[in-house]
Amino acid sequence: QVQLVESGGGLVQAGGSLRLSCAATGSIFGISTLGWYRQAPGKQRELVASITSFGGTNYADFVKGRFTISRDNAKNTVYLQMNSLKPEDTAVYYCKIWGRLLKYDYEYWGQGTQVTVSS
Repeated sequence: QVQLVESGGGLVQAGGSLRLSCAATGSIFGISTLGWYRQAPGKQRELVASITSFGGTNYADFVKGRFTISRDNAKNTVYLQMNSLKPEDTAVYYCKIWGRLLKYDYEYWGQGTQVTVSS
């Protein structure tokens, strides 16, 4: 079983920055893909950024150039550095870990952390 615990959310003014962290338990961190998703009220959950076990990254167009995802395998932690925040970035941000071990696919979600950007 894997547990993910997010932290770093909060209230920030437009143009400001926040750094989200997601710490994972378990031994599959190093072989897994990690991602950050977000869900705003009344909207579907959407992918913000992801990073593979090899360090390859992928970003949604709406955060390119502003957000950076990174991982520290020694600390079992994935980060999301968010700069130049906009009010439309307001959402609950969720961490997800997924992959395939032997012949089984797995995925786990964190509980989410609220990010609120004021105008």
